[in-house]
Amino acid sequence: MTAPAPAGEPAPSPPRSAIALRGVHKAFGAIRAVDGLDLEVPEGSCLGLLGPNGAGKSTTMRLLTAQAIADGGELEVLGYRLPEESKQARARCGVVPQQDNLDVELSARQNLAVFARLYRVPVRERRAAIDRALALANLSGRADTPADELSGGMRRRLLIARALVHRPQLVLMDEPTVGLDPQVRQELWSLIDGLRSDGVTVLMSTHYIEEAERLADTVAVMAAGKVVAHGPPGALVAEHAGREALEVYGRPDRLSEVEGLVSAAGFVTRRTGPALAILAAEGLPAGLAAELEPNGVRRVANLEDVFVALTGEEIA
Repeated sequence: MTAPAPAGEPAPSPPRSAIALRGVHKAFGAIRAVDGLDLEVPEGSCLGLLGPNGAGKSTTMRLLTAQAIADGGELEVLGYRLPEESKQARARCGVVPQQDNLDVELSARQNLAVFARLYRVPVRERRAAIDRALALANLSGRADTPADELSGGMRRRLLIARALVHRPQLVLMDEPTVGLDPQVRQELWSLIDGLRSDGVTVLMSTHYIEEAERLADTVAVMAAGKVVAHGPPGALVAEHAGREALEVYGRPDRLSEVEGLVSAAGFVTRRTGPALAILAAEGLPAGLAAELEPNGVRRVANLEDVFVALTGEEIA
């Protein structure tokens, strides 16, 4: 809850929405890719869009960049209505696609120069803008290297630099670290976190739970084209998974027995490999906890527990 303003001072204005979707629908034949989607992203925040394959994340990204047109509902990006004012909105956005679409015959600097020109960065400012983007992505030393000679991590950084060359107000990232090894992923996390610190609004679709936990101010969990939960990561864990999970180990028939027992008592469970995780385990009755704990391990509940509880699917 926002604290009231001191007497005699005007109340602070609520943050404006960089993105606002209301009742948005998009179907491809009989498939409802986006089904009545409501979503708001305040300016200057980072929102992580989590969901299993087919949840509608990539379709939502295409709607926001006007690569696809909604069948119904209202979409606004930076105050511009889509698709009518998509040109004005896109001029103020940067887009990091899931697929690498760099021009492999051009150097890193030349790739950025093409986009600086497309985004109409003034000629007198263009070189400085390109140098700034290269430095931001830690690619200054590889500025003249052809894109096809860069490593996978460098290419992903170049894709992000390309999206930032015109200093956008909003950056849309579709699975920005997909397929990268953990070390390179952490390098990109630092880059994305720097954007958030600089006040750039970021919408990032991802299926990496840790990515959403570390970078996002708020998380929206999507399933079947809708947002099924929305809030800060910690608040989502507290609401849907509690403080603790108890992972019980045993034979498959024993785990099925335990699952039926605790489900009948109102507890949410999930299978985690050879174990059954019982969420909000801090609320287990003492007798039941005493029965299960000799074959179990307690741990802190996490956002992955929330994801599985809400979507019914494990992380791919």
